[in-house]
Amino acid sequence: MSESHPPQPPHPLPALTTSELTRYRRQLEHAITGLNPDAPVQADLRRKLGQVLAEQESRAAITATGGRQGP
Repeated sequence: MSESHPPQPPHPLPALTTSELTRYRRQLEHAITGLNPDAPVQADLRRKLGQVLAEQESRAAITATGGRQGP
């Protein structure tokens, strides 16, 4: 099986729209499931997926607090 990366997003993660971020996450998840777990590219894809998940969690926290920082 060939090792294919999803295309790079058009902007840095914080600049992506919510739908672009969701689409990129799905592409990464699909690429990871299609690879041999021992494939060298697996770690890079998982790192990128972790960054996407962190960005999504950050946005959810901002939404939940209305943009206010904690006490």
